[in-house]
Amino acid sequence: MTIGRVRISRIVSIICLFIVGAIFVFPFIWMFASALKPTAEIFSSGGSLFGSRIAWENFSLVFTAVPFLRIILNTFFVAGIGALIACTVSVLSAYAFSRIEFKGRFQLFAAYLATLVLPMEVLVIPLYIGANQLGLVDTYVALIMPFAFGAFGTFMLRQFLLSLPRDYEEAARIDGAGQLRILVSVIVPLLRGPLSIVAAFAFIDYWNNFLWPLIVINSSDKATIPLGLQMFSGERGTDWGALMAAASVSVLASLVIVIVMQKQLARGINLGGFGGR
Repeated sequence: MTIGRVRISRIVSIICLFIVGAIFVFPFIWMFASALKPTAEIFSSGGSLFGSRIAWENFSLVFTAVPFLRIILNTFFVAGIGALIACTVSVLSAYAFSRIEFKGRFQLFAAYLATLVLPMEVLVIPLYIGANQLGLVDTYVALIMPFAFGAFGTFMLRQFLLSLPRDYEEAARIDGAGQLRILVSVIVPLLRGPLSIVAAFAFIDYWNNFLWPLIVINSSDKATIPLGLQMFSGERGTDWGALMAAASVSVLASLVIVIVMQKQLARGINLGGFGGR
């Protein structure tokens, strides 16, 4: 009886997982199918996934009507540089908050952590005013720098550092190493796993960011993928075929990123950065 119940429970779990998976996957299937339909048939074909013909011209239009290849490269550049800066800032600030004793350390960290609750909609106006006064509007600097100093990476790395013993650091200090040498030669190698998690989440945040690039970028040669998708909608309406094709291309690119970073993302979900005290 017990074995039978276990089997039934397992079968039910598999069926439920299959149903949930199908619900999540169906929009992507519909998107890919719509990208291969003539634009006029995307909404007129009812529930059918297939059109009267395969409209390959939707994919060629993605790269001719809009500089989409340049947009993809821009997104990789912005997300890569942003993730690198975010990791550097997170390591430095986490090390300071966890290993260096100074007055008001915990109060300052609490204030720094409080920035996590601020929504982007609150930040974009003062950030734009500052970027405009510095002459940084429509530049990669304005696109990357404001959100490279988030508290999430600092919090995660600090919590991980608090769970590590200081034996290696003390041994390096006895050998005459200073703070910078200890940070580079001892701390950073120990943080390789959590750092990869911070880099993965920072990269994805930059990749998906829409509101800030929409406000600070004016030229198409510096646009990112969310802005590139918007370019297929204009005063004369939306070219749904080309938009679905562009979304499919961007999803394929992001899918490659997720596959490459799947171990880091899984570790981030499991670890959560809540070790230590």
